[in-house]
Amino acid sequence: MNSINRFLIIVRIAARNLVQAPRRTLWLALAIAMVTALLVLFQGISEGTRGHLLRSATTLSAGHVNVSGFYKTTPTDVTPLIEDGARARRIVEENTTGAVQIVDRQRGFASLITAGATMQAGVAGVDIEDETILADVLQLAEESEYVDDGRQEVVGDIQGLSRPNTAVIFAGQARRLDARVGDTITLRTQTFRGQANTVDVTVVAVAQDIGLLSNFAIFVPSRVVLDLYDLSDQTTGALLIYLEDIDRSEEVMDTLRAAFLSEDYTLLEHQPEPFFAKFETVSGEDWTGQRLDLTTWEDEISFLTWIVTALDTIAFLLIGILAIIIAVGMMNTMWISVRERTPELGTVRAIGMTRTGVLLLFAVEAFLLGLAASLAGAALGTAVAAAITAAQIPIPSDAVRAILLNDIFVLVVGLKQVLGAVIAMTLVMGLAAFFPAWRASRMQPVEAIHR
Repeated sequence: MNSINRFLIIVRIAARNLVQAPRRTLWLALAIAMVTALLVLFQGISEGTRGHLLRSATTLSAGHVNVSGFYKTTPTDVTPLIEDGARARRIVEENTTGAVQIVDRQRGFASLITAGATMQAGVAGVDIEDETILADVLQLAEESEYVDDGRQEVVGDIQGLSRPNTAVIFAGQARRLDARVGDTITLRTQTFRGQANTVDVTVVAVAQDIGLLSNFAIFVPSRVVLDLYDLSDQTTGALLIYLEDIDRSEEVMDTLRAAFLSEDYTLLEHQPEPFFAKFETVSGEDWTGQRLDLTTWEDEISFLTWIVTALDTIAFLLIGILAIIIAVGMMNTMWISVRERTPELGTVRAIGMTRTGVLLLFAVEAFLLGLAASLAGAALGTAVAAAITAAQIPIPSDAVRAILLNDIFVLVVGLKQVLGAVIAMTLVMGLAAFFPAWRASRMQPVEAIHR
């Protein structure tokens, strides 16, 4: 109990010392708070980008776990499909726990042709009645988002994909193709047998852009892809598995690999790459027939994870530099405090305060200042992040939109980011104050009093 009382006395003295130097305390606290707020905002940007990347990937091109495959009639011909889709789906359903949804997606690539423009895009064949997650995530765009003289009105219907020869495109694609709801787009591709095929589809909806990936994908009924490539109804492009807990993706993938091997399937060696990056490797391998490829959502978007890594690195460097500057300021403040209070330190040492007590006094002082200022800064950063996100501020630069994978600024700040910022800044301040505190604790009482 005596130890606790002594510690509480030291805390009161430390708090009194901070209050007695209001200007110095205020300026240093303001600097700490601003750096903490910036740290929270940078983490909010990174977390927002990571969340949007996940949302884009698991909507447009991948599930949490993906079962796809390659079929080769000759060692050099590569077709990205599963020959017996029904059997593969049965194995997935029997061996997957915690699945929210399992959907079949046809995959292809085609030229999108209108009267005024042409562009390349991935073509995803879907059964919209089964794609409840896709239907929930895709939001219709107002005409003004893709037509210069358009109205602030939403037209079209995602469920229109239930009709034959239809398509849903994104606002960015609609601008490039000069297309709107009701217009016709011609899909042109070369089949896996070398034949050029075309299919005309009618735009039934234009969806809001949801990141960089939405520039390279359109949705059509599954039958359109089968007709475009002259494929059998038994084939599918990929089975996309959505889980209740996305963190189980690796576990579920490993379970399914074992299940398919037990059913005498041949699997490709796991490579953390998107399926389209594997064509060259697979075409160079000397085998024919069917081989399955199992991946997670992280594998399918590995070519974009550098964006989040770059944002984290930039944030770390900037905040690190600012933290060093603030740490130097804290150290200087502690030195000034030691010089101003040298006689006082000599007196308290003479009446019985130990060296450990003096060291603890200055450490607690730095801790209190760092904790209070970082808490205020974290609160400020969280409020600013929430305000920016709520305002839906558009990103004016195409380059920045590509990097942040979004058309508006979205900052996601959670308890983890707030606690991390507060703990980091408090520790930095405590470490910065250690050496001056140690020097103060080494003073001899008589020498300190005479100074």
